Amino acid sequence: MKRPFPEKGFYGILTDPAAGYEALAGAMVEAGVPVIQLRMKKAPRREVLRVAKALRRIIPPEILFILNDDPLLAREAGADGVHLGREDPGIEEAREILGEGAVYGLSTHGPDQAREALEKGPDYIGAGPVYPTPTKERPDPVIGIEGLRETLALSRVPVAAIGGIGPENVREVLRAGARMFAAVRWVNRSPRPLETLLEIREILEEAL
Repeated sequence: MKRPFPEKGFYGILTDPAAGYEALAGAMVEAGVPVIQLRMKKAPRREVLRVAKALRRIIPPEILFILNDDPLLAREAGADGVHLGREDPGIEEAREILGEGAVYGLSTHGPDQAREALEKGPDYIGAGPVYPTPTKERPDPVIGIEGLRETLALSRVPVAAIGGIGPENVREVLRAGARMFAAVRWVNRSPRPLETLLEIREILEEAL
């Protein structure tokens, strides 16, 4: 049976965390993060699978475990779903691999892409980058707060805001209407990730 994607909360993404993958995943579980994604863009496939299987043992069934980019790897790792960018396999191909019971997310970069993505029936979409971010070698154009607002207004599925979000601007993102966001650098660079995640949880609880 397909699990519903949460309407709100922090979307945890693990990318080269200072504390290590397993430690950060454990902190996310302790902090009650509802969705955890593993994103290892440059790592060899074997290493991604090794880490994914280790995280699968840490992440309990009530938390969605999403793998970035690769539906075949998601299936091998026992992940709950896959998040696909515009250059990854299409959602139709991913459904053939993972089936209708998996969770599917699509990246979007502006309202026009969001409309196009929503026609494909994802369970949620990512919207961004809201602010400039160095986490990609070829950054996508910034959509800004207005682009985020437009995407939120037109989407009939949950939206995870992403891109350059940190303590200096997260409240602006939430005031724009976001009920879920990711903060890759803020969390992954933290030497004390549980403290950072509890701070984020408090900000979310105040806003929502």
